Amino acid sequence: MSVKGYMIDVQGTLISDGDKSPIPGSLEALKRLREEGMPFVLVTNNTKQESEAFRTYLQDLGFGFEEGQYLDPLMVLTRRVPPAPVTAYGAPNFLEVLKKEGYTLNSDAPEAVLVAIRPDYTNDDYAGMIEAVLGGAKLIGMHETSLYVKNGRRYPGVGAILKMVAFATGRAYEVVGKPSDAFYAEALERLRRQGMTGGYEAVEMISDDLIGDLAGAKKLGMRTTLVLSGKVASVAEIPPSARAWADRVANDIGVVFGVERRRTA
Repeated sequence: MSVKGYMIDVQGTLISDGDKSPIPGSLEALKRLREEGMPFVLVTNNTKQESEAFRTYLQDLGFGFEEGQYLDPLMVLTRRVPPAPVTAYGAPNFLEVLKKEGYTLNSDAPEAVLVAIRPDYTNDDYAGMIEAVLGGAKLIGMHETSLYVKNGRRYPGVGAILKMVAFATGRAYEVVGKPSDAFYAEALERLRRQGMTGGYEAVEMISDDLIGDLAGAKKLGMRTTLVLSGKVASVAEIPPSARAWADRVANDIGVVFGVERRRTA
């Protein structure tokens, strides 16, 4: 079946992991999709800003999209885990966002342990996660990224941390962002609201995260494209066992859509 809609990652695919500026060709790629009337939804793992604030930031960069063409884990979290006492781990901005959403942090009896990204986790942090989960709290990842890129270095992503804590406790975990079924189901519904017909087999997912994004998309039946503008620097870094998760590989999203690449100042 031909592609009838796109799910497009943001960090590392549309904007750089470094200075958060548009990756060359990304503005033009979205412009082409709009001009062709092709349904698309931006699927980001943003947790450091409120949904509306990050959506506005992207629009101010020049990315043209409507409110219904954007989805992040915070939008799924509030439906899956309504505001309650929780223990949360992540960047200070993430903790502030949770408080604004009505969650009570650092409870002695948390209903859930929420894990987002941070480059400076310590063994004490991991111990806190383990103790809370063993005490009965649900382990919930804001997403399941494999790697986190910061200042040119690659750190363990939320997915790696979740698997470590799950192994240590013998407990399962849930994910509200990519690549959870709940997140992709919401993204699919947003494509259908734009007029797309069909299911996952009609969707192409474009991302820089082979393990954290594309593996889950592939299992659902989507066509998958890996871009080398973020977490994965070259094809040589892809383990042979994971190569089937990407139907194609491109240097960046501009190459995917064959658009002129314009560098921003």
